[in-house]
Amino acid sequence: MSYFALADCNNFYVSCERVFNPALEKQAIIILSNNDGCIISRSNEAKALGIPMGAPVFKYRELIRRGQIQCFSSNYALYGDMSQRVMDSLRRLCPDMEVYSIDEAFLKLDHFSHYDLNTYLIDIRQKIKQWTGIPISIGLAPSKTLAKVANFYAKRLIKTGVCDLRSVPHRDSLLKTLPIEEIWGIGRKLTEKLHHYSIKTAFDLQQANPKIMRRRFSVVVERIILELNGVSCLGLESVAAKKQIMCSRSFGQPITNLHDLSSALSRYTARAAYKLREQACKAQAIYVFITTNKHKISDRQYMKGLACSLVTATDDTRVLITAAQQVLKQLYKTGFNYKKTGILLMDIIPSHQQSNDLFIQSTSQHSLALMKVLDETNKIFGSHTLFFAAEGGAQISWAMRAGRRSPRYTTHWQEIVNAKA
Repeated sequence: MSYFALADCNNFYVSCERVFNPALEKQAIIILSNNDGCIISRSNEAKALGIPMGAPVFKYRELIRRGQIQCFSSNYALYGDMSQRVMDSLRRLCPDMEVYSIDEAFLKLDHFSHYDLNTYLIDIRQKIKQWTGIPISIGLAPSKTLAKVANFYAKRLIKTGVCDLRSVPHRDSLLKTLPIEEIWGIGRKLTEKLHHYSIKTAFDLQQANPKIMRRRFSVVVERIILELNGVSCLGLESVAAKKQIMCSRSFGQPITNLHDLSSALSRYTARAAYKLREQACKAQAIYVFITTNKHKISDRQYMKGLACSLVTATDDTRVLITAAQQVLKQLYKTGFNYKKTGILLMDIIPSHQQSNDLFIQSTSQHSLALMKVLDETNKIFGSHTLFFAAEGGAQISWAMRAGRRSPRYTTHWQEIVNAKA
């Protein structure tokens, strides 16, 4: 019989901050969103203070000022690198793996049937903590949906950090206490509909007739019921290439001129182009948009976007920046305080499917070599070691506010930890 495990990092962003600053252990910590607006991650100590997810940070400034809460701006360079370290470590310990999100991965344990799985997963948890410094919780079950449920309780009830739901009586006792909205795949609207049928816990749904529920709702609900009963309907999935790639950010302060707006858009375009090359694809069209701050009602409002087809599919940052700037010139109007811009790469195809144009001289080999040097240099020496002049210099007035960001310990030479013996 196949078994799945869900490995999930505990309070991931907070845990990343604690790896390089052990003094933060046991302290209440919050992580802020882009431009330091809202709370997007909390330590258990911060949760105990009653701080909700998504709350505006200004409501807790007094607690921060008094030092009762440690507050950090988002440090995505650090979080992304630490995620990669955790996933690489998990893959060494269990090759059959699906990366589900930045801090979650499903493990399929078919090749470990002769192991004591509960003991082995405890060992995996200890090794990940030793190798990366990140604490994880693991849920074990016969299906992916039940593995999600097991992980929910591993974080809350199990001292070892591993919850085993292979035993049917133990599984049913926990499902009776789990609200229906906590089940993977059950959203708010579906929760309301299920409540109408007096289905309020995971156990209630598990006991429902899957065929009848399929007629009332959908095949998705039928599949969830089967999975809650230990019937595996979902296997591991490979990471599919994205069909569209978006890169957009709000500015740290409003932009009122075309030059700064163009620099911001160029930087976002360069980031999107890098993501495009990472999945070995090319884009055949782009969509650019600009917008003012809709929440600032005293300002004049303007929001507009425009799509543009490319002559040939490309992953060349230079070509994409040029096209984005041409679209921006058509969109831009003077007299507005712009809050945000972004680019969407569309009509994405695998690089090997591109057809050459009879009337355009191909420069693909030169482009491929140049982009390879650009990407490899920035991987080794840190992002924006090499960049295009159109992106603006290192000091940019429109950069996102991140006044409380910790050092990027693992991706920037200038911010690496200094060890003294």
